[in-house]
Amino acid sequence: MAQKGLVTIFGGTGFIGRHLVQQLAKDGYRIKVAVRHPNLAGFLQPLGGVGQISAVYANLRNEKSIKQAVKGADFVVNLVGVLAPSGAQRFAALHVQGARLIAIAAREAGVKQLVHVSALGAQANSNAAYARTKAHGEDAVLNMEPNAIIMRPSVVFGPEDEFFNRFANLMSKSPVVPMFASKIKFQPVYVGDVAMAIKCALDGKATQGTIYELGGPHSLTMKEIHTEIKQMTGLNPLLLPLPLWIARIIAILTYVLPNAPITLDQIKLLKKDNCVSPQAVEENRTLTNISPVAPRSIQVIVPEYIDRFETSKHAFNHAHKV
Repeated sequence: MAQKGLVTIFGGTGFIGRHLVQQLAKDGYRIKVAVRHPNLAGFLQPLGGVGQISAVYANLRNEKSIKQAVKGADFVVNLVGVLAPSGAQRFAALHVQGARLIAIAAREAGVKQLVHVSALGAQANSNAAYARTKAHGEDAVLNMEPNAIIMRPSVVFGPEDEFFNRFANLMSKSPVVPMFASKIKFQPVYVGDVAMAIKCALDGKATQGTIYELGGPHSLTMKEIHTEIKQMTGLNPLLLPLPLWIARIIAILTYVLPNAPITLDQIKLLKKDNCVSPQAVEENRTLTNISPVAPRSIQVIVPEYIDRFETSKHAFNHAHKV
């Protein structure tokens, strides 16, 4: 297999990262996974050939480590992001300052392409710090490296996700499942399709300096998503729609917990739909404009990894389906 160049991936051990590493390795790229704890990235090495994947130290608050990680790379991908701040891992430090330092390092190293993964809903005037810092991060990247390509995925799903797995797990344990923002729409996108879009950008199949919005084939309300999970698993809890002010109380009471069920910032995000914009569709800035494969739906992918939550009767019927 012909070598296609060296890619430095910041945050390569994460959910999207492991799928991206696998696709890039299969396609012949050499990969440096830049993470804070390289000793924990060994699980990625079997995804490629001998010496094809290596882990290097990088901390987004340490400019020298970023430049060292980028040194010698032909391409750079930034996947770093947090859904909730914790300790030194703050929104501004990672989404803005860290993103800026990566863009500066990529520009100085003369890489062929920088791909920065942001989030659908990124907006500079958003009330949610997550969305606001994601937007500021995009601006910082494009100011430093105008040819960078930005990817904004909606909710990403796949075997290790914290979305469908969390809801299915809750349904398997409780006869009543609270449901917030039941009418808000999402456009869930398969993690493998997000990885494919990034790979296509590195392959030169996307327009430089462009912000792409990545969504799956269907937009679903929160209620429809819960209903789909019930149908996939055979579980039948009562879905109890609750107003966001109750979620706010829960967030206030549990904010000190290491894995709080919801944060005040996330509640703000639940006030707006998370779908690809009509403008992105009109301007050909979507997943279908760069990927060679059609986006995969939740109905195709999700049942295969939440089957462990199935009721025994549903599992039997599923196994013997004609």
